[in-house]
Amino acid sequence: MNKNSFKTVVLEYGLVNIYEVNDIKLYAYKTNDLMADEVFIIEKGFEAFSIEQPCFVNNIKELEKFIKNNGINLVAKLIAYHGAGGSLYGSVGGGAALINKFIGAFKEAFDPTVDNKVFKIEDGINYIAGLKVIIESNIEAYDIKIPELNCVYTHMLGHDCHSIVAGVGHANGLIKQLSNYLDEGFDLVLTSHFTPEDQKDVKAKIAYLKEVKEIANVCHNKEEMKKELLAKYPEYSGLNYLDMTVGFFFHD
Repeated sequence: MNKNSFKTVVLEYGLVNIYEVNDIKLYAYKTNDLMADEVFIIEKGFEAFSIEQPCFVNNIKELEKFIKNNGINLVAKLIAYHGAGGSLYGSVGGGAALINKFIGAFKEAFDPTVDNKVFKIEDGINYIAGLKVIIESNIEAYDIKIPELNCVYTHMLGHDCHSIVAGVGHANGLIKQLSNYLDEGFDLVLTSHFTPEDQKDVKAKIAYLKEVKEIANVCHNKEEMKKELLAKYPEYSGLNYLDMTVGFFFHD
């Protein structure tokens, strides 16, 4: 699947990029919210499933309307990294520590509910909406591989965006994970906070992670590390993630 081959539907708050391969449609909903969230719906035939969900009320209402207007028969939603937004499609639930922080920051615009109809999906091969779906657990949650689309879903990539890198060990783990994506030949990488990306983007991210390690190794504090990374990547977004990264490498 070519990441640049899609048609766009512009909505009030976000937009949906629609990709088609044979009898499969991939709807990539770009929320344009304060956390740059992405939500994906994959449809084959008369059934579909979603990956993640919006966390903000306006986006939830907007996506529900899009699903209804386009006759999408959603039979499952896979929630890996983004538990909030559980009111989507009529679910209700409770909160958690991280979600409480978002409540404080975003007030009533944020949906803190967590789905109360949760079923643990098993690692390995599953079949959802007529598609083979491979689940692979990791330390955070789980990644999703969809062979018919030759794509993989993970939490974060962003070829021109700073990422949260929680030290050398974490960087090495990410490099190994991304290198595996290259070895497996995935055409497309879907992530929670970026538009669909490809192998070229994966290679760019691996180079970035190696550079983060090298710069951290020669710096003496987080201010110096941040300055060096800003100079190296002046056009990168995600400065809040950069602040978190340098904080992991150099604790106060």
